[in-house]
Amino acid sequence: MKPIYSLIAAALLMPFAPSAWTQGVNLADGVALRRAPAWVNSVPAGTPLLGAARSGERMIAVGARGMVLVSDDAGGTWQQAKAVPVRVTLSAVYLNADGRAWAVGQNGAIIASTDGGQTWVLQRFDAAADRPLFSVYFSDAKHGVAVGLWSLVLVTADGGTSWTEVKLPAPPDGGKADRNLFKVFADPAGALYVAAERGSVLRSTDHGATWSYLTTGYKGSLWAGAALDDGSLLVGGLRGSLYRSTNHGALWQAVKSGTQSSITDIVAAGSNVTAAGLDGLVLQSVDAGASFKATARDDRLPLTAVLLGDKGSMQLFSKQGVVKP
Repeated sequence: MKPIYSLIAAALLMPFAPSAWTQGVNLADGVALRRAPAWVNSVPAGTPLLGAARSGERMIAVGARGMVLVSDDAGGTWQQAKAVPVRVTLSAVYLNADGRAWAVGQNGAIIASTDGGQTWVLQRFDAAADRPLFSVYFSDAKHGVAVGLWSLVLVTADGGTSWTEVKLPAPPDGGKADRNLFKVFADPAGALYVAAERGSVLRSTDHGATWSYLTTGYKGSLWAGAALDDGSLLVGGLRGSLYRSTNHGALWQAVKSGTQSSITDIVAAGSNVTAAGLDGLVLQSVDAGASFKATARDDRLPLTAVLLGDKGSMQLFSKQGVVKP
């Protein structure tokens, strides 16, 4: 297992990985447990959460043991989803404006919903190899991309009814295409980007069928990324690293973050950008990511995701679940 994945797993995933709660059972039983419906939690908003998405007033958050939470009041209250077909840790979720949603996680699991996250069906599960998926994005109801461990890229053109693995080209600096891919996102023109290991960003202009490597000049891992309405791109990761491009990723400039805490998520609304990270880190920009102000919560919670609400409100998520303002 690669060092960066080990770091992420130790910080966020491993306490809730299958091995931690299937010890003493054989492989078949372990797979059956992971394929069982999600745990029902009496305090769902306190479950460790790793990813979140928003469309309108609806928010969805996902995390440990198949937990899916939904909110219809922009994060004011949360309820556990009615039906989730897996018990693996879910790492990311994407929500379309029409209420279609997809979530991904361990064992390469992909689940889908057509009712805004209340009920889910299983689209993919790889019991033979636990290559986790870290991120998922859909440009419309049919075309989607999911990315994960060791350059795993899956694409669909039918809403997830079928998924096809895409083999990436070798990196420009040599070696195998085995970099971990952490965050997939799109710019306003529809080009796809993936924040990855070794300072890499990947780009596709054909719904993920082919990819090229972009070089930021950074050598560490990039865990988060976002595109702004003006087309500028932001990626961030280890030790507060932040990079910005205003020409579709051809050139990147380092942005001073004012922190050494690792960045786990970046979201944008107009020219306002918010990032969250470990050690309670919150970064905010009002100039399209050209500069940031860093603050840290007193509780120093390891923040895993952030959503922006109406009128500049912010909803944070962590290993301790939904974070109160």
